[in-house]
Formats: sequence, C-alpha cells, structure tokens
Amino acid sequence: KANNVDHLVTVIQGAVEEIELPIEQDNLEPEDGGETTQCVDIIISEWMGYFLLRESMLDSLIRARDKFLKKRTGLMFPSHTTMYFAPVYDEEERKLATKEYSNGMADWNEFTETTKAVYGVDMSILGSEFEREQKEYYLLSSQWSELSPEAILAEPAMIKHLDMMKCTIEDSRGITDGAPNSDFHFDVSGNEVAGPVSGFAGWFTADFRSRSDEDGESAPKLSNPAFLSTGPENGYTHWGQQVFFLLSGIPVIKGHTTRIEGSVEMMRRKENARNYNCRIKFSTSRKKIEKNGKDAPPLMKSAVVEQVYQIP
Repeated sequence: KANNVDHLVTVIQGAVEEIELPIEQDNLEPEDGGETTQCVDIIISEWMGYFLLRESMLDSLIRARDKFLKKRTGLMFPSHTTMYFAPVYDEEERKLATKEYSNGMADWNEFTETTKAVYGVDMSILGSEFEREQKEYYLLSSQWSELSPEAILAEPAMIKHLDMMKCTIEDSRGITDGAPNSDFHFDVSGNEVAGPVSGFAGWFTADFRSRSDEDGESAPKLSNPAFLSTGPENGYTHWGQQVFFLLSGIPVIKGHTTRIEGSVEMMRRKENARNYNCRIKFSTSRKKIEKNGKDAPPLMKSAVVEQVYQIP
C-alpha cells in the first residue's frame, strides 16, 4: 500500500503448505481438468542454500508447486539447478584449519594439566570427546570460500541436476549412495597446475529458462533466459563455494597425472534436518605423462579414503 501496488500485490503470511489462496476473491482459474487450487502461473522462490541443498527449503517449494501451480502451463523460477564438485588448491586455508585444531588441543592439554595440579581434578576422561568436537569443527566441517578460478585443478563434475517441474521430495533430501552422477573422476596434470590437492569444493548453478519436461510443451517460452552461477568463475556471490579440506593434501608431481576417483553422498543430519553431512570416498593413482600420447601404466594406487564432513 505504501508503494501504491496494493491493487496488484496481495501478501499472504504463513507457511506455504498451510496458506489458502484468495481464489474466488481474485477470480483465479485453474487449467481445464486441474485441481481448484492449481491456478498459479508462476512460482518464484529463492530457496537455494549453500551447496544448493543446505537449509532444506526445497521441500516446501515442491509442496507449493504440486498444490498451486498449473501443471501444463505453469513456470518455476529457477527452472533448473545443477550441483558441481571439483578438486581445489588452497593450502593456506587448509593449513590454517589444521593449526587452529592443534592450538585448540594444546589449550585443552594445558587446561587439564593446570586443573589437576591446582585443584586435584582429573579432566582427562573428557579428552576424547573434546578432541572429537574440535576435529569435527576445524577439520571435518566444510568452509565457505570465495575461490579464484585458478584454484580449480580439474574439470568440475556435475553430481546432481534438478528440473524444478519434475523433482520430488526424495530428490530434495540429498544425494544417496550410488545415485546417478554421484561418482566422479578427476585427472590432475602436474604439467598444467600446481598442487597439492587441498580438498574438494562444491557449488551450484541455477537456470531461468523455458520448461524442458514433456508435460510443459504448451507452457510459455522464455525469449530471454537467465543464468546464475555460484562457481569460482563468477566472482563473489552470497553462496560462495563450500570447501571440504583434506586432512593431508594429495601431491601433484610435474610430469605425472594424478587421477582421483570416488563418490559423493549427501544426507540430512538427524540432529537438524536443515543441515547436511557430506560423505566423500576416493582413491588416487598416478602415472607418467608420455610424450607420445600413449596411456602409461599406473605407478601407484592408494587405498580408499573416506571422510564425513558437516555442512554447517
């Protein structure tokens, strides 16, 4: 009303799963054969969290789509979203996290020694739990980062794609073990990039374009689609990238190619469904870069490494 658009804009406050639209009052009409409530032409929502899924707001959007949007001609914006994953170099931040963890443990050891010497109280029974908390916080939690494009050491892998007209509540819950696109392999050339591999980074893109599903053939077409990337190539965004630092970097050697093969799994945390855990499993192998272009035999192959990170 203060901006003289009260004849155009109606604000309905409440959870989207619970609100009722003013269908009769505003003469809202569904498509032929559609449910009475399916009378909305466009749904626009900024539901995306860090690494796309954090905050778990997609569930509400899917319920709103199924309840209110016209099935054949309705539009969702963003229309499509894609998650990416890549190995990165950022030794400064990785070593800083390790140093903060070590400092925290040193402070704890000094505290327990002082407590025992001054007060005669043995606090060592709490040591393992304190160490677990410090490790989870400093070493096994993803970190928001604004990486430079040069920090990306191999072609990013697409690990999940969502068509916003077709995705389901099950899709919104994360990336299950063995899901399509959840496997990755990266070839890091020691002749092209400097190492080591400090960890992995995840980000997403969002498209604002015409529908691509079969049911949307009669939907309006967008003549000027738009695109949002939260990747390093796009500079600063609110979302940035989530970086999962390794406990030990993976060496990158000049004249050799380091292959990293593995999988990503993302699941909601039991303690807080808005946050996620990310399980990363991988192994590495190394081979010489042959001048004649032939595929050289691997010189080494590591055991499988598995780490579970929190996305706080």
